[in-house]
Amino acid sequence: MREAMANAEVGDDVYREDPTVRRLEERVAAMLGKEASLFVPSGTMANQLALLVLTQRGDEVLVGEGAHCLWYETSAAAVLGQLQLTTIGRGGFFSADDIPPALRPAADWNPRVTAIAFENTHNRAGGRIWPLAQRRAALERARSLGLRCHLDGARLCNASVASGEALESLCDGFDTVSICLSKGLGAPAGSMLASSRDRVDEARRWRKRLGGGMRQSGVLAAAGLYALDHHFSRLADDHRNARILYDALAPYGALEPESNIVMLDLRGEQSAEQFCGRARDRGVLATAFGERRVRLVTHLDAPTAAVERAANILSELAASR
Repeated sequence: MREAMANAEVGDDVYREDPTVRRLEERVAAMLGKEASLFVPSGTMANQLALLVLTQRGDEVLVGEGAHCLWYETSAAAVLGQLQLTTIGRGGFFSADDIPPALRPAADWNPRVTAIAFENTHNRAGGRIWPLAQRRAALERARSLGLRCHLDGARLCNASVASGEALESLCDGFDTVSICLSKGLGAPAGSMLASSRDRVDEARRWRKRLGGGMRQSGVLAAAGLYALDHHFSRLADDHRNARILYDALAPYGALEPESNIVMLDLRGEQSAEQFCGRARDRGVLATAFGERRVRLVTHLDAPTAAVERAANILSELAASR
């Protein structure tokens, strides 16, 4: 990947003159079944650009419980778009029947609900994948009600590999889609926003307003192209490694994974922060996701042997309580 970055053909992307960026954008648009896509520095920017082009100031956006754009994007929707985010459903997902009750009657004192965001796989839900029938029914209901639909697909490649459903199918029916190149795909930075050509043009203007225009960004785009060529199918390795963690930690409160994230709900006296600190002292990095919940993520820089060692250490720590 670093060799590909060093050898990348570059130009000034602010003027749309970087050939490597253009190749990446054309390729991702085709993979996702959209007219165009835009290379941006981060997943947060991709999500926020989507919300900005789908809404107007003062609108309300429906999101699933624990949505990334609500929990982990520093209130950007409120600060940048002056948007109100409202949670529906449970566990990160919602049904078609959850949507109509969240729509407010037309009145001067009510915000207009104009968009809805799905997240697949869902981070806080433990890397869970939207069930196919539920996703399609919810998407159809949302569109029938006139809502514009965004898919936060930061880990959409994981969803595709784990479910066997093609990326284009996973994106079908959504107005905007974001995917991340720096999660399981292993690029050092970068995400993509895909949509219609008009919306991508508007997102490009917003990217500039937000300080996200880059010059010779083909150096980073080359990493994204390499990741798509070499790191897509190997996501299955991460999913298998997540099962290793689960098998070791199931007696201590681990939730069964659907992709590359294992959630551990601790029992006993130690807090998640204490557990993660003890794990760090023994060379295993984990994240506290609540008072008692710990998140464990497998990835390409954690080979199976390392995951097996980590599983042994973590099970010892969980058993000690």
